[in-house]
Amino acid sequence: GPAPSCVLGIDLGTTSVKAALVTGTERGLALAQSCCRETRAHSESPGAAPQGMEQDVQKIIKALNECLAALPQQQLQQVTHIGISGQMHGVVFWKSDKGCKWSESGTGPALEAEQVSPLVTWQDGRCSPTFLTSLPLPQSHVSLATGFGCATVFWYLKNSPDFLKAYDAAGTIQDYVVAMLCDLKKPLMSVQNAASWGYFNCRNKSWNTDILKKSGFPVHLLPEVGDPGSIAGRTTRAWHGIPKGAKVGIALGDFQCSVYSCLTERTDAVLNISTSAQLTISMPLGFQPPEAPDPSSAVTYFPYFNGDYLAVAASLNGGNVLATFVGMVAQWAQELGFQVQESAIYPRIIQAALAQKHSKLSVHPTLFGERHLPELLASVSGIGASELSLGHVTRALCRGLVENLCSMLAVQQLEEMGVSRILGSGSALARNEVLRQEVERIFPFPVVYGKDVDAAVGAAMVM
Repeated sequence: GPAPSCVLGIDLGTTSVKAALVTGTERGLALAQSCCRETRAHSESPGAAPQGMEQDVQKIIKALNECLAALPQQQLQQVTHIGISGQMHGVVFWKSDKGCKWSESGTGPALEAEQVSPLVTWQDGRCSPTFLTSLPLPQSHVSLATGFGCATVFWYLKNSPDFLKAYDAAGTIQDYVVAMLCDLKKPLMSVQNAASWGYFNCRNKSWNTDILKKSGFPVHLLPEVGDPGSIAGRTTRAWHGIPKGAKVGIALGDFQCSVYSCLTERTDAVLNISTSAQLTISMPLGFQPPEAPDPSSAVTYFPYFNGDYLAVAASLNGGNVLATFVGMVAQWAQELGFQVQESAIYPRIIQAALAQKHSKLSVHPTLFGERHLPELLASVSGIGASELSLGHVTRALCRGLVENLCSMLAVQQLEEMGVSRILGSGSALARNEVLRQEVERIFPFPVVYGKDVDAAVGAAMVM
């Protein structure tokens, strides 16, 4: 008989691009193939240094093409639907009629970024607390923060207005890819990504257009908004063997897709640790978030699917803190005259920490602050002479990352909401046994772990 149809899930993450081919079986959906490529896309942001955090879109698209080229051609030819998720909050600008070009590769037509700005990511820190307080108050249940798309546009408006004049479209990186695949003249954005930009009212599913217009905001750059799970369009040409005419879903939030890939019961809580970290639970059916946010609250309500919401403790500190620690160790080694690759340090520090079951050292790991407490930086206490080994420090750092999430959404609150199980997802958790041990030590619930490609699988499952 004919080969079974496939759904392609893509996740455009902060450090890597992941692709997953999902097929239908008698028992439900199954992961057939997956691929991951690091983007190494970090680029300098001269206009906003040192707080700026930008990525090169060309490098992200190159990693995406490499991912697809590595998947089996035979299965790509069976793809009927494509689901795409990616890092939320960030913004990329492009020229709608010249956003990309198509070139021929060994596996068929490939997408290349053309007249596109750098991606200003969710980690961007150019909008200071003072700058944010100078902006109009949004009519939204989400507090505005640096790294949010609309805040970044306001920053350009004030500091580099000519920059914006070169573009007529904007979106998250995943919205950009959907727009290019379907040749959309006006980008289409899901409620999930719109909420992550700020100045979006989830109750009536509309931008705060009147508030923004009064402040001179270029509202023509705001995408159209649709429901997560709906179709944005069809591929206008073949792509690495994927047939022309494949349906492409409206782009989704990577976090929501990670949750979707594993959440089956409302009594489950999901703990996701990749570049950043989140702890989440489903809100009851029919829940509506408050009209105005509590700026001091560590919990935010993320739009999910079918009008549902997730209560999320969204930490800015996750695998990025471990990566910074590894970078510091490598730099110290270099200053002492030794060359050590960062990739060789990771397994060594994890091994050292596995040998240290306990440490009195206490690491508060908020290197990047938190959205509800931007001024709160990291600290270390309980430093004794016997607690200074790499194993002790790594163990305490991993414990601190999990404890930090617990301080934002306490175990007691989870118990009160009827949580009976923790589902662990995300690349940092998948690759780090010490982190998993600390999760199991701190949470009094059974813990079940997912895979490294959760968001890509979730994006495919939604389709």
